[in-house]
Amino acid sequence: MSRAHEPGFIELFTPKLITVLREGYNLKTLRADTISGLTVAIIALPLSMAIAIASGVEPERGLYTAIVGGFLVSALGGSRFQIGGPAGAFIVLVLATVQAHGVDGLILATFLSGLFMLAIGLLRLGTFIKYVPYPVTVGFTAGIAVIILASQLKDFLGLTLHSQEPGPLIPKLQVLSAALPTINAAAVALAVASAAIIVVLRRYRPHWPGFLIAVAAATLAAWAFNLPVETIGTRFGGIPQALPLPGLPEMTMEKVTEVLPAALSFALLGSIESLLSAVVADSMTGRRHRSNCELVAQGIANMGSSLFGGFCVTGTIARTASNIRAGAHGPISGMLHSVFLLIFMLAAAPLAAYVPLAALAAILVVVAWNMAEKHQFAALLRASRGDAVVLLVTFLLVIFRDLTEGILAGFGVGALLFLHRMSTAVAVDRAHPIVQPDRADNGERPYSSEMATDDDIVVYRISGAFFFGAAASVAAALDRIGGQPKAYVVDVSAVSVLDSTAAATIEGFARKVGRHDAILYLVGASRQMRHMLHKLGLHAPAVRFYSSMDGAMAAARKRLGR
Repeated sequence: MSRAHEPGFIELFTPKLITVLREGYNLKTLRADTISGLTVAIIALPLSMAIAIASGVEPERGLYTAIVGGFLVSALGGSRFQIGGPAGAFIVLVLATVQAHGVDGLILATFLSGLFMLAIGLLRLGTFIKYVPYPVTVGFTAGIAVIILASQLKDFLGLTLHSQEPGPLIPKLQVLSAALPTINAAAVALAVASAAIIVVLRRYRPHWPGFLIAVAAATLAAWAFNLPVETIGTRFGGIPQALPLPGLPEMTMEKVTEVLPAALSFALLGSIESLLSAVVADSMTGRRHRSNCELVAQGIANMGSSLFGGFCVTGTIARTASNIRAGAHGPISGMLHSVFLLIFMLAAAPLAAYVPLAALAAILVVVAWNMAEKHQFAALLRASRGDAVVLLVTFLLVIFRDLTEGILAGFGVGALLFLHRMSTAVAVDRAHPIVQPDRADNGERPYSSEMATDDDIVVYRISGAFFFGAAASVAAALDRIGGQPKAYVVDVSAVSVLDSTAAATIEGFARKVGRHDAILYLVGASRQMRHMLHKLGLHAPAVRFYSSMDGAMAAARKRLGR
């Protein structure tokens, strides 16, 4: 049998941009990518600034992230349609990092996270991201949505705080509740109107740029009626009209050590979010992304973003889906999206000073509502007790403790539940005659009645996943064998998984059988299973391997002189 083609290093890490250009790129496809790139840029412009402000940094840093990071993700990535930029999922982590280490610490953590993601991709560990349980992704996404929603209440309601807004949810809500008498009716009106415009346009005109229209309408209303609301200009003084010169903040061993946990969190969440977005793109288009190539691109994009004062870059599901729906052909659409954002910043930066913060808060409130995955959350609560536990552990820890703790704890609980389920799925059956009086024997029974009535030959069948979680129960079942048979026939043809612990269990059983001058026959062992047993020193005559039950029984009877 010929071996399947295994892609080499060059093939695995060739950007999809190269693949698309090799297929042939013409004026028609460039036109399609230009339209889709412009569409996504219009969506990303207000959203990038809103995410930056919610993350505790200046709005222009969100644009730097989308321009530099987004360009590199599309140019070097392993997905045809991925759009990179700042994401709502990072708001909690970025804000906590800024509060603990300042903006310089955030930029350094972003650079280090890029190095980690680059290493994960080059070591080809991207395929393991898919093992994050679905309840964990739903739980942390819903938790982030709650935190984003809470973080926007101040600007949505136009509240005035006399002290810094706390980060943890409960103290935040307490401070906001105390500030309710300072509610700004004009800000609330702009926020509600902006959210309503977005929702209505999404329902009846889904192809229109709802975010930009809402922000433009709110800005025009605030200027025309001279509304007393806070704007980008009053809080930040506007945004610059050019990219800054590249450079890194001071990098010392002490500072690196301080921001290392944040960098690891950025890398973990960025990897999960990016590959999840790439999978969504694949499901929408029928294409297939290169996960490790995508992580390499994400790593380079994060390092590039940090050089220009940006922060965490990741694949963004909503913008990627909009890119596909707008008719994108390939990565050039994402590259053009970044170019258009740069043009917008160069040409229209002075106008951004008039944008009300209440309108940007409304955008993130809508984003949080949509990303909460409410239907999936409810479905998982009803699905099974185990899934509900994993979901709630992740969700509650994300809200009340920490995003990274929530993901790791949810993954750990999910892994334990999986191991428990797998261990209970393994079965050890003593051979017995199969009697079906209501229908004729169809010839598919695994054992004959002679097997079950021969006291000198014991036949057992192990089925399911035989691994460390099930090894103890299998060993106990084998130890309960009564009498002193002279041959043991163990059918392992239905064992789907065998690890080293399970192999050691078989090896220990073989030694026990040998001490009683009996012989162990293994039926249906795969090549990998035999290799593992040989590694543990299990060879003939301690064990005999046979491909069929008939062959093993014939050998056992021959040895007994039957």
